Amino acid sequence: MTRRKSPDSSLMRISQAADAAGVSKQTIEYYIMLGLVKAIRRPGHRGRYFDAELVRRIRLIRRLNESGYTLRAIRETYLHRL
Repeated sequence: MTRRKSPDSSLMRISQAADAAGVSKQTIEYYIMLGLVKAIRRPGHRGRYFDAELVRRIRLIRRLNESGYTLRAIRETYLHRL
């Protein structure tokens, strides 16, 4: 099975972004569902893509959540500033 390359070498597929951020794919999907992260959609390409800035944001969300902040508090207090 060969992996498809992302349409832009600076973009990552969800599994690559999960590895880079140190979380599971399911965690990223949950963050998307809650509106904490929005994946990049490429016209003419299937799938969701993530850039370095989105990976940084995912890491920040994870660290804040591990520090005791709820995901709701993170979304309402911190993410509107980013």
